[in-house]
Amino acid sequence: MPDLTHHVRRLRELADALEARSQPAADPLAPHPDTLEVISHRHTKRGQLNYAVPDALQLHKRIRRYNADHDKPHGDIVALALDSWLRAEGYPPDQLQAPEKR
Repeated sequence: MPDLTHHVRRLRELADALEARSQPAADPLAPHPDTLEVISHRHTKRGQLNYAVPDALQLHKRIRRYNADHDKPHGDIVALALDSWLRAEGYPPDQLQAPEKR
């Protein structure tokens, strides 16, 4: 009998990946509940995200204005927007776990 261990492992990985995919929402750019959970934790580990973006889009100015209107930290605005867009394009996070509560 052939060894099917490799195939079983691949099928499990595929099943996990499909389970992690977000179901399309009515508004594909609405923040995902898992993302909101991660961002809501005060002690979430954070990393710097530095990319050159076109000045003509006025992203820095628009982020500052949104922050002033909604009192949402700049990093959270960027994280929510980018995560929503990537999920809508079919790129959800591999495994998203909320940080442990302290």
